[in-house]
Amino acid sequence: MDRIRIRGGRPLVGQVRISGAKNAALPLMAAALLTPGTLTLTNLPRLADIDSMANLLDQHGIGVSFSGEGPDSAVALNGKTITSTLAPYDIVRKMRASVLVLGPLVAREGHAEVSLPGGCAIGTRPVNLHIQALEALGAEISIERGYIHAKAPNGLKGGVVRFPMVSVGATENTLMAATLAQGTTVIENAAREPEITDLANCLIAMGARIDGVGTDKLIVHGVTSLHGATHRIMPDRIETGTFACAVAATGGEVELIDGRFELIESLVEVLIAAGCRIDQTPSGLKIARNGHRIQGVDVMTQPFPGFPTDMQAQVMALMTTAEGASMITETIFENRFMHVPELVRMGANITVHGASALVRGVGELTAAPVMATDLRASVSLVLAGLVADGETIVNRIYHLDRGYERVEAKLAGVGAQVERLSG
Repeated sequence: MDRIRIRGGRPLVGQVRISGAKNAALPLMAAALLTPGTLTLTNLPRLADIDSMANLLDQHGIGVSFSGEGPDSAVALNGKTITSTLAPYDIVRKMRASVLVLGPLVAREGHAEVSLPGGCAIGTRPVNLHIQALEALGAEISIERGYIHAKAPNGLKGGVVRFPMVSVGATENTLMAATLAQGTTVIENAAREPEITDLANCLIAMGARIDGVGTDKLIVHGVTSLHGATHRIMPDRIETGTFACAVAATGGEVELIDGRFELIESLVEVLIAAGCRIDQTPSGLKIARNGHRIQGVDVMTQPFPGFPTDMQAQVMALMTTAEGASMITETIFENRFMHVPELVRMGANITVHGASALVRGVGELTAAPVMATDLRASVSLVLAGLVADGETIVNRIYHLDRGYERVEAKLAGVGAQVERLSG
């Protein structure tokens, strides 16, 4: 199993190109199930999760064709014929986003059988909101032997979906399903994450009629069919934030090509309060920290436009060597402090109290062998290794490969001493 070796203590200088957003690409790929035409997605990140979704779509009958590399990476998805409405356990268990095929399959084919999903072990994340939303659109749903069985033989009907809590995945599933429902669907308390806006814009390009894009109330006027389209995937705001935290932790100055300020405003506020300088450039964003120690800043995760839960672990790693203390509170997922014991192994001073972690900054972290437990936790350990004294080995980096494209190569390109060790 691959590992990453890091020798810390080097500031980062240069440019990093931000890849397309994984969390946007996965629902966009699932949207190919809604049309017999070809959906072409450009700026595609090449990640393990992308391959898992491609394998899932392939077994549904979607033609999948990858092309290009880097900024020219793309995938063409042809849904002329759906050959299977079964999303099997062996594929779905690898990635929670697989449940996003449920809504499109029911909307287009009138039935679907989707295994209960897997993915990162960061809480229960039940699919009840997905199920309740589709039931509000007329689907009949049961769960049998670990599979969601959904049917709407006469098609889905427009309705009102009121989410009791904000859910990105449930909003995406409902939005896709509603595009082909008969009549008008109103989605209230919809998630407002930029990835949902990206999905909505793609669906509109495919012929969907959607009002309220970017707000917490989406109104979808169902159409009888959608057509193919070409759509450029938005840049990855979590990768942008991760590299911004890497520069904040190590010092130096790096331009994040394709980084977009409006996607990471809540993080920018934290980094500026911590003592960094962030400027917009013609090509993206530039972040710098030179000659002073990071200051402790309190953080609470919230749905967008609040601070993203997917950046909590990275900011915690940053705050381990800050001057003063930081209180980091997680309100989205209940098991998202699993990186804490590994950071403590490296000398961090962190005390967890329920949903909050008190981080008292220390002068220096010490390198140690550590083990990743989930996607964002894994990259937090990489950030800790970049500032630690000595050689850090990060194990179980298959989590990292699910969400970060060539992270070790990108870091090495701006001066980090980091390499992948095979086997």
